Amino acid sequence: MNAFSKQFVEKKQSLAVIGLGYVGLPIALAFAKKIKVIGFDINSSRIELMKKDVDPSGELNATDFQNSEIVFTNDLTVLKEASFYIVTVPTPIDTFNHPDLTPLISATKTIGKVLKKGDYVVYESTVYPGCTEEECVPLLEELSGLTFGKDFKVGYSPERINPGDKEHTLSKIIKVVAGCDQESLNAIADVYELVVDAGIHKASSIKVAEAAKIIENTQRDVNIALMNELSIICDKLDINTYEVLEAARTKWNFLPFTPGLVGGHCIGVDPYYLTYKARKLGLNPNVILSGRLINDQMPMNIAKKIVTSLIKSGKDISKSRVLVLGVTFKENVEDIRNSKVAELIKELQSYSLNIDAVDPYASFAEFKHEYNLEFETEISGMYDVAILAVPHKEYLTKDIVFFEKMINEKGLFVDIKGVYRKSEHKKSYWTL
Repeated sequence: MNAFSKQFVEKKQSLAVIGLGYVGLPIALAFAKKIKVIGFDINSSRIELMKKDVDPSGELNATDFQNSEIVFTNDLTVLKEASFYIVTVPTPIDTFNHPDLTPLISATKTIGKVLKKGDYVVYESTVYPGCTEEECVPLLEELSGLTFGKDFKVGYSPERINPGDKEHTLSKIIKVVAGCDQESLNAIADVYELVVDAGIHKASSIKVAEAAKIIENTQRDVNIALMNELSIICDKLDINTYEVLEAARTKWNFLPFTPGLVGGHCIGVDPYYLTYKARKLGLNPNVILSGRLINDQMPMNIAKKIVTSLIKSGKDISKSRVLVLGVTFKENVEDIRNSKVAELIKELQSYSLNIDAVDPYASFAEFKHEYNLEFETEISGMYDVAILAVPHKEYLTKDIVFFEKMINEKGLFVDIKGVYRKSEHKKSYWTL
């Protein structure tokens, strides 16, 4: 522990986290068990919930708030008391798949209004390489009247929070950190060492750390795209994709990726930040964009397969009922952001199919607001197609009979992730 982090441990200085969502709140509470923390969010209703030890995102329990020295606020006067700011606001994409920096710019403006000499600002939000220094730093200087490098320091540390994952938590994941100079790099690393047990990786520059964050998820996106393309080929060949992968996986260096819907706020978004910057540099990132295209088209491909199967079985499309089980972007979370299941539902609706959806985690109001779609509170009646879109643990406790009982004669069970591929099927069965 050096003199910089020691002042936080001795409660002489406070750390602030800006943006208390899936990423920010766990980080704020982790630090609050060691030092004084200010949790800042512009959403007053979320602030009130957190004051009552309630996580609006549904990821943390009341016990996670205990033994934490933290003040939840949306008051700039309180925020000004901090000297180390961590920005964890979302960085989505717009309808043209371009980076939407609105939350990031807003958070930067907020900090710029309270920034003092000697303060540190560390960004964790996903951005394209160069964004922190090209977009955020000038704004901090303009609003604070201070000089970057001389009066205040800036760093970057890519977030690696995985919603719903209780194993790979903040303290157990190696933390990449970067600073604007050697002094800031060491100081930022020392602060994060207070809560990260797995160790710190010091990147050589802020740009390197920004790029590292993007490539982590871009690599997964491209590999899943390859598996999705394989599943389309295997379907045409009338062979099972998972059987192919099981055979291939016997080779020692085969990577264990599987096909599926790629949504959420990381894998389905981060690659577009990299392609945006690449195009600004006059480059055309063909592999990355091809992978994105394949993954973005999967809801359409699945919908076409379902409709084709219904027609072949002699069903009247306009009278067919389809049940979708799970609407969140992945299993066992409430998060519906960039849910490809929502896209699948809309694709199916475009064929005039009658769609019911259920989910034990998602918020009805949020799903309605985000996608103008509704889901049911319980399963009712019989269906021509049942789609296990998101294998929540509540569904995994059921056997194949549970799903087949709700399917009509000549109906279809679509098991997107192949959970029940080895079960004995009495109804038509299809998986990627």
